[in-house]
Amino acid sequence: VQLQASGGGLVQPGGSLRLSCAASRSIYTINRMGWYRQAPGKQRELVAIITSVATTNYADSVKGRFTISRDNAKNTVYLQMNSLKPEDTAVYYCNAVTMGTYWGQGTQVTVSS
Repeated sequence: VQLQASGGGLVQPGGSLRLSCAASRSIYTINRMGWYRQAPGKQRELVAIITSVATTNYADSVKGRFTISRDNAKNTVYLQMNSLKPEDTAVYYCNAVTMGTYWGQGTQVTVSS
């Protein structure tokens, strides 16, 4: 599975962004897809995951602000990010777990005034 992440950019604190992760094949049977992020000097961390039956899980730091969703018809997973904070600044990576683990190339999110 190839994953193409997009939607990152520069946004002011309190703003919103929507990240997209387009897969090269149907995601209908992919067990789990998610978003991770890595800030400079820090380890990659889980942001949100969604399973094939649409069960979701979020990092405590983003609960209530971020929403992960999937559109099986478009082979795409989204991450809606609201009320962004400077500490959300990182490279965001898309991930898929199905008969192996796959990663997208990352998209930069910068939250700054």
